[in-house]
Amino acid sequence: MSFKSLREADLYQKSVLVRVDFNVPVDEKGEISEDFKIRKTLPLIQYLKEKKIKRLILISHFGQPKSSRQKKKFSLKPIAGILGKILKEKIYFFPEPIGDKLEKKIKKLEKGEICLLENIRYYKGEEKNDSGFAKKISQLGDLYINEAFSVSHRKSASLVALTRYLPSYPGFLFEEEIKNLNRLLKNPKAPLVVIMGGAKVKDKLPLLKKFLLISDYVLVGGVIANTILKAWDFEIGKSVYEKESVSLAKKIGSQKAELILPGDFKVLKGKIVKTKELGNLGRQDIIFDIGENTINYYEKIILKAKTIFWNGPMGKIENKNFSQGTERIIKAILKNKKAFTVIGGGETLVSFKGRFLESSHLFFSTGGGAALSYLAGKSLPGISALNK
Repeated sequence: MSFKSLREADLYQKSVLVRVDFNVPVDEKGEISEDFKIRKTLPLIQYLKEKKIKRLILISHFGQPKSSRQKKKFSLKPIAGILGKILKEKIYFFPEPIGDKLEKKIKKLEKGEICLLENIRYYKGEEKNDSGFAKKISQLGDLYINEAFSVSHRKSASLVALTRYLPSYPGFLFEEEIKNLNRLLKNPKAPLVVIMGGAKVKDKLPLLKKFLLISDYVLVGGVIANTILKAWDFEIGKSVYEKESVSLAKKIGSQKAELILPGDFKVLKGKIVKTKELGNLGRQDIIFDIGENTINYYEKIILKAKTIFWNGPMGKIENKNFSQGTERIIKAILKNKKAFTVIGGGETLVSFKGRFLESSHLFFSTGGGAALSYLAGKSLPGISALNK
């Protein structure tokens, strides 16, 4: 694939629309728990300001509002404040609906000023990829940049239809995501170790199946491990698994790669935390983390890897009793400085708790579902739109 390069674009005195992904995680109090996605857009924002653009209009979604009553909960207003603190400048938040009134407010911005529009998913035309809605958005700017690779597997108006009406370019993070994901697929250094955990089993099993053909080891934990074990007729008690994915999981097995499932677990029975081996789980047990023997075995494999891909935690990381598996995986990955490593998935990034190290061998992907789709060989609407 080949895109028009943003570095070749004439940006001087242009009003630039940038689709970002500020859909950041929030805690139980509704406060933002990780601003990693926001900070990953800073290189692009700084570049645009250096090129003396007229104004910058940021577009994002936040959550999945289902009704007008949820609009306050999913407003992007708090994000504008956080971005302002990071950039140390005022970020204007415009909650007005897309139309003439909003256009007039944007035109009053001074040279180089930044505004953030309200949640783009408030509009029905967004998820319908409506051309008329996209045309309305296009009237707010002269040029469009997609810096939201993480949602480019969605066929939405602000990602796809909008490219029909404005000169369109990928952002720097967008290109960085593709470059690093390609390093996993195109002649990765062996041994390639893939670590798959968390939930969303339906999305991850096709990718796991592909990696079994090209990697050396696939280490599994979380709900995806429970689902495979259930499919293979192991007793998993009352542990969470995806019923709809059991039939596909039955077909999963070692290929070129060795598929390795946990041999022991930390489980909860009533209010008691125990460690139990596979084969000794009871009907009342609930798996919440991988066990000590499994952790030790996974660590040894990770430390000898030359290429690593990790998506999804090993256990219930929000509970300290069940975060050890994920924490030890993190430490092993950080210790292995010889391996090129891609780490992705919302929960996986949250588990790093700000330990994002700038390194040539370590790439933290914002990709999530888009990265899984791309690695599985699926066509991403957001990429196809830019190619056209």
